[in-house]
Amino acid sequence: MRCNDALPARRRPVHARRCGARPARERGFTLVEVLVALAIVGIALAAAVRAAGMIAQNNAALRARSLALVAAENQLAELRLQRVMPGAGVQRAPCNQGRLQMVCEEVFTNSPNGSIRQVAIVVHPAADPDRTLVRLNGFLTALP
Repeated sequence: MRCNDALPARRRPVHARRCGARPARERGFTLVEVLVALAIVGIALAAAVRAAGMIAQNNAALRARSLALVAAENQLAELRLQRVMPGAGVQRAPCNQGRLQMVCEEVFTNSPNGSIRQVAIVVHPAADPDRTLVRLNGFLTALP
């Protein structure tokens, strides 16, 4: 006996009246539903990958600026410790930090007070001198 043949057709459950028929709630997803779900998941994954790429790019830029600030502060500290009063003008020197190759440009200007000099330290990547990472201003004095 197959397909509940022992019971009359009117007493069989509705889903078992045809051999091999399944109830509607067991049929699964349609192809369109699966494709829509895949499209939504694909868009979400693409957005996540783009966001991760932007985070990595911003992290590299912040790292470069942080290292440039350390280099500028080191240059200013060295100038203060030397206790010399350089004349007005511009000096350039490499100031590498970490694996980042940078150039520190020191711009000295006179002030109305002869015992004080203003210094602006501009740091840029060695490969791109037009791009400024940090600009740090300070004062130098020969006074004890």
